[in-house]
Amino acid sequence: MTSPNHEPAIKFRNVSYQFDGGHELLRNLDLDIQLGETLVLLGRSGSGKTTTLKLINHLLVPTGGEIRVQGKSTVEWDVIRLRRSIGYAIQEVGLFPHFTVARNIGLVPQIEDWSSDRIQQRVEELMQLVGLDRQLASRNPGELSGGQRQRVGVARALAADPPILLMDEPFGALDPITRAELQREFQGLQQRLKKTVVFVTHDLREALMLGTRIALMEAGKLVVVLTPDEFLHSPEALVKAYVDAFGTDCKK
Repeated sequence: MTSPNHEPAIKFRNVSYQFDGGHELLRNLDLDIQLGETLVLLGRSGSGKTTTLKLINHLLVPTGGEIRVQGKSTVEWDVIRLRRSIGYAIQEVGLFPHFTVARNIGLVPQIEDWSSDRIQQRVEELMQLVGLDRQLASRNPGELSGGQRQRVGVARALAADPPILLMDEPFGALDPITRAELQREFQGLQQRLKKTVVFVTHDLREALMLGTRIALMEAGKLVVVLTPDEFLHSPEALVKAYVDAFGTDCKK
């Protein structure tokens, strides 16, 4: 799906967000996210990454500026239609514990009034796509490993084939081996699907591996946006900006 007039898939213009009219969590953000790219929001806790993500699907409303999604301001969208056009995967997964894997994955298509046959076909397709054994379809989330639950979460986010995917530290709670495996699988998945992805992480290695571009954030402001290659070959003064932003995290 293309944005009208070749606009970026998502556009922030001078966007700010204040919590309860007081503490400013985000200020004067200008950022274009292009169709089909994986834009990684990188920064410490409290840098504004998740706030930025939640503004895209209208979980939060900006206190200043404008966000445009697929050529239309988020305040002009019907909020239900906006959210159903955006897949959302988070670290805690957020699966319904008493729903089976199949029902969790097929939830949005069901709400969209897909036929039962179409939902079943989509669930089977997605389980194969994210590397889940089809025999797990009848299990509840509590019977799965952490990695399996995260795969279900990604499958659910993709279920209605949304053009945009928001991912908030989706692999952060996993052990290092499982995390590395899912990072590789997500990388291959994105190469095939070409979704517009906004991916939040505080992990520098993950950002370099998965991002088309990396947006470094600190204290509610955008520091710089670079490709992974530009990041690795940035001049000394720019590297100092990363160290100032991340401290020892940048040296790991």
